[in-house]
Amino acid sequence: GVDAITLADNSLASPRICNASIASIIKREIGITPLVHIACRDRNLIGLQSHLMGLHTSGIHEILAITGDPSKLGDFPGATSVFDVNSFQLVQLIQQFNKGMLTSGRTLKQSTSFNIAVACNPNANRLEIEVKRLEKKIANGANYVLTQPIYSNEKIIELKEATKHLDVPIYIGIMPLTSTQNAEFLHNEVPGIKLTDEVRERMRAASGSREESAAESIQISKELVDTALEHFNGIYFITPFLRYELIVALVDYIHQKEEEASR
Repeated sequence: GVDAITLADNSLASPRICNASIASIIKREIGITPLVHIACRDRNLIGLQSHLMGLHTSGIHEILAITGDPSKLGDFPGATSVFDVNSFQLVQLIQQFNKGMLTSGRTLKQSTSFNIAVACNPNANRLEIEVKRLEKKIANGANYVLTQPIYSNEKIIELKEATKHLDVPIYIGIMPLTSTQNAEFLHNEVPGIKLTDEVRERMRAASGSREESAAESIQISKELVDTALEHFNGIYFITPFLRYELIVALVDYIHQKEEEASR
């Protein structure tokens, strides 16, 4: 019952199967819309444009334009970060393709029809600066926004107040927790993610078993879903450690809410 599947672009600077290849398989064999991430890190200006042409030819039109994790995060010494463009410039480049032009000014002989998503970090130390960055991305042609994971109902409401002047859809990132250890790692070690003391304590109290941790995680996520859907357009679920059953439970919960609302 999901509307789209997102596919990261060598996340954490580690090589994965080419997301364009997997996107083509998903589109052909499953029929779900793939949303392909494109990081500025791995391809120079030539490679980025070639990649975009390949996606267009494959009928893949949903793209998330991101900077990408720096190469030093991976365990591949000697790997370099390219960054011929930043995320703002990548949005401009994709919009130029939508107008039928390469960056050189040469014609593509047809226009692409990409919908461009961009990222937002509501957990930034200064939310007003993050919103300014978002405004610039939208001015450059971004069509909608996916946020980093949020673990606070108050933060969701704060983001709504800070972005209510923006006229693009914003999808709230929700990533269920898997354990108290996972909660502490995200809070203390992962840039851009912060958990509230309440959430950390709730996961700590449920650490007796995998089942208890999963139940508490789903309950926390449901509360975040309720707040997000009250204030925003939709949800961007991020699957932790291949624990797809957590996402399925939350998708079922959303559909149940929709059915109850339509009665």
